[in-house]
Amino acid sequence: MAENTIKRIKQYLDHKGVRVRAFERVVGMSNGSFASQLKNNKTIGVDKLENILQQYPDINSEWLLRGHGEMLLYNSLNEERVVYKKTEKAQSRNIPVYDIETTQEIINLFGENNIQKPLSFLNLPRISEYDGALYLINESMYPLLKTGDIVVYKRIHNPENNIIWGEMYLIYVNNDNNDYFLNSYLKQSDREGYVQFISYNPDHQTVEFPISSIKALAMVKASLRFNTQF
Repeated sequence: MAENTIKRIKQYLDHKGVRVRAFERVVGMSNGSFASQLKNNKTIGVDKLENILQQYPDINSEWLLRGHGEMLLYNSLNEERVVYKKTEKAQSRNIPVYDIETTQEIINLFGENNIQKPLSFLNLPRISEYDGALYLINESMYPLLKTGDIVVYKRIHNPENNIIWGEMYLIYVNNDNNDYFLNSYLKQSDREGYVQFISYNPDHQTVEFPISSIKALAMVKASLRFNTQF
């Protein structure tokens, strides 16, 4: 059973486009351990299986453990998720979590088509009006936020009219054919048509860009930090 389960996990990861390294981080496995288990047909612990089912709620547990039924808990014809033993209220808090490392992935995530695939799902109480969550990849807001923290965000359309000054945002900027992905507070500039990007990290200087260079904007609604990998 262990060999088949391991292979089914890899089949799921390939189907969803999830990197093995990112999968290991989410379920609490050390770097390279899943690849080693897959190669050597080793077993996977019950605690890790529970983490997998919790972090990836669209996996059919019967399929994962026994190979029975479909891989995913949704109707494959219309991609609509099916609620299993969850209230509608709880289901509404299934926040998709994305693992972003490149500019192209940022464009895929914040573009109009949003073709980036989620790494897992996150349940948080008392939060509404979100579009997703992602792992931070910079230290601009350190120590308030650090690399590896998860932030929940809500997309903001028409930045020229809808920025709330002083709030924290995720910002995709294209200025002079250069791409930037920033996490900072936004403040009105003394220069007309410009925005100040203010970091919490004292080692990062404030920068300014034209507001027209903001190609995607998302308000940070919440953050989550893991203090240990285990």
